[in-house]
Formats: sequence, C-alpha cells, structure tokens
Amino acid sequence: MMGDSTTTATTNNASTPAQGGEYDYLIKFLALGDSGVGKTSFLYQYTDGTFNSKFISTVGIDFREKRVVHRPKGSDNTARGQRVHLQLWDTAGQERFRSLTTAFFRDAMGFLLLFDLTNEQSFLNIRNWMTQLQMHAYCENPDIVLCGNKSDLEDQKVISDERAKEVAEKFGLPYFETSAKTGSNIDKAIECLLDNVMLRMERSVDKSQFPGAMVAHGNGKGLPMEVDEASEGKNGCAC
Repeated sequence: MMGDSTTTATTNNASTPAQGGEYDYLIKFLALGDSGVGKTSFLYQYTDGTFNSKFISTVGIDFREKRVVHRPKGSDNTARGQRVHLQLWDTAGQERFRSLTTAFFRDAMGFLLLFDLTNEQSFLNIRNWMTQLQMHAYCENPDIVLCGNKSDLEDQKVISDERAKEVAEKFGLPYFETSAKTGSNIDKAIECLLDNVMLRMERSVDKSQFPGAMVAHGNGKGLPMEVDEASEGKNGCAC
C-alpha cells in the first residue's frame, strides 16, 4: 500500500455545522469518481461511522464535516496539534452534473479520487477524472489520494492490487484499498491527504494561493489566511 500513515487524531464525529468550539484551519476536500463507486458511503463512514447498504445517488453537491487534530509526522505527541475543521464535499458522479461539480474544484485544497474495485469502467475512468482535475483544480498538481473502494467484496474484485498501484504510481498518487462498509483504511486515506495538504501549506511562502484555506481568529470563525508580505506579487503555485 502506498502512502504513509499520519498522526491525525479525530476529536469529534459530529457532522453538522453547529459543532461549536474553536479551530485553527478550515480545509475543504472534494470526493470524486464515477457514480456508484461509494463516495457518499465513504464520507458517512468517516464522519459518522455508519454504513447504509441502500444506494442513493447524490444530486449535485453535498458535504459532511468533521473536526480533527493534526500533528505533523515525527512531531512530539505532547506538542499542541493544529485543530482542523474538515469540510468533505460529496459530488455527483453522473455526467449531467459535471458542469456543476467542476465549479467546486477550485475551492478544494485536496481530492479523494475513488473507483470501484468491482467495476472495470470506474477504474478506466481514473484518467478522465485526472484530466478534469488538471483543468479545473486550483493548480496543475493538487494533492490527490486514490482509493480503490469496496475492498470488502473480495470475491467480486476485478481490479488487482498490482494494476491499481501501477496507475497510482503513474500519476504519482498515494493509493489505499478502502471499504465504506467496514471502514477499512478510510481514516488512513483522509489522514494521508490532510498530511500532504498541511505539509504543502507549511512549505509554501505564498499561502494566498490555497483556495478555501482559513485560519480561525479567537471565536473559531474561519477567516482567510494572511498573505506573507514577502510573497506579494509572486506567482506561487506550490505544485
């Protein structure tokens, strides 16, 4: 499996806007993939720890929320972590919603790209989704984690681990086999994405480039991150 585990710790499983409390960052992730790959179930498993076997197609856009505490890899666990409010946007996979969903691409700092391990076409369409991301994301090389979902359906799998890893390596993506039903590797996949996004922000001089990135001021309300004065006027995509 590609992608290192992180030290992100969950602090609140509530998924409504009225979670209360302060936070340091508001970060938006977008879940992408063909219709039926399990995006909605994936996000519900992460935020609520629940699974609904009944398939209900997402219409347009929906989102879930969760609070986590992020600590960089190798940091002292006694040190204060960054309190992150995650917004996890769930997009419709159908082509007829594509113009609507791509409008949200530039507002996301990271992407969860899902395919169905039991569906060959959803795997082949990874290339199409990557093209969409390159066209519409806030930079040409955003942080993306590839997830082969429905790993619990072992006897129905048509995509081998080797094929999935080969594609992930081709695009330079961390890869996880996940299950929205059992919760397998879902936390790890999202924690990996959060790690990469936080590291990119840390290394970037010009933080104004990041869409939707917010820092909290006292009352826990997200406000835009301040631009580093030394970076003003620079063209800074940290891709």
